[in-house]
Amino acid sequence: MNKEIVINEKRLLESFLELAKINGPSGSEKPVADFIVPILEELGFSIQFDNAHKNFGGDCGNLVAYWEGTDPTTTPLFFSTHLDTVLPTEGLQPIIRNGVIYTDGTTILGADDRAALAAYLEGIRVIQESGMACGPIELVLTVNEQPGLVGATYLDYSKVKSKDGYIFDSSGDIGQIIQRGPFSSRFYCEVKGKQSHIGLNPEEGINAFQIAAKAILDLKLGQLDPDTLVNIGTIHGGEMSSIIPGEVELVGEIRCFHKDGLDQQIQVIKDVMTNAAESYGGEAVVRIEKKYLGFHSPSDSVLVQNAINAAENIHVEHYVTRTLGGADTNVLNENGLNCITLGNGFRNIHTVHEHISVENLNNGARYVIGLVDEWYKAHRC
Repeated sequence: MNKEIVINEKRLLESFLELAKINGPSGSEKPVADFIVPILEELGFSIQFDNAHKNFGGDCGNLVAYWEGTDPTTTPLFFSTHLDTVLPTEGLQPIIRNGVIYTDGTTILGADDRAALAAYLEGIRVIQESGMACGPIELVLTVNEQPGLVGATYLDYSKVKSKDGYIFDSSGDIGQIIQRGPFSSRFYCEVKGKQSHIGLNPEEGINAFQIAAKAILDLKLGQLDPDTLVNIGTIHGGEMSSIIPGEVELVGEIRCFHKDGLDQQIQVIKDVMTNAAESYGGEAVVRIEKKYLGFHSPSDSVLVQNAINAAENIHVEHYVTRTLGGADTNVLNENGLNCITLGNGFRNIHTVHEHISVENLNNGARYVIGLVDEWYKAHRC
């Protein structure tokens, strides 16, 4: 940008607060879509919805919006985020205190990820109002992200014209550039002992809880090293206090930056579960479910360098990093879209203490403009 383009901070804040108040949790995003479609149409975007929601009983599909920009011949750039939030959201009341946006403490705020949506809309508005030259801009707005990137998994990728883009969806401040995300698999361990009554035939029982307990103690859990996380998140089993439990199910997941590391941990879990069960005369069956693949955009890649240059141009501190957190970024990359995650500045997400600074909200919109400008300068004919 030859000269700094100024965002409308008041309009951006009002836009975010309006979006935050919309009750649109996972699977019920239609009110959010209904709110933003007229805005996008007024900005000249063509609108498409897919039928992803039919796979999980939602009320709205993924939204794909495309604007040709001032130079339709240039390589397009997409921005993605999700329309849903976690609960609770009913009666959400934002409160601004010392430059930070909170709620009244009874709901989440939904800055994850309505802050990204507000930033995209303001950035695009300012680009158009200023007459800034740019190529096509596409928005890929997914549904049902919070339960496990479900909307992105069922996205109709034939509707997306762009191949490169950014997703503002991380707790780092604006300027955080995430070039690498993990591979992840969920595991289900069905532990089988032998059910019996403690008062009538206790000698015949094999307590499945004891098998599970031994396996948990023998497994290494938490962050095993800088590249790997293993967690057991739920345990289900048992019927009555007077019955020795014959079955229990453990559910957990593995995240690792390397596919071979993920596979090694899967084998470790299978071995530990089998050995624990055999030591008590029981049985263990382990089932693996792939969650998503990892992604890696090298430091010298076009996306990373574009993000660095844009951050420098808007004068925010930047750093390139990686995360073991999952995002739509993983699934979009898996399906042929080249994208990375960027910091969005929200804090304490999925809790009633969630908040975001007005500064990060403003920098988000400024960053959108900077990213579009840098992309156009590098890709115009």
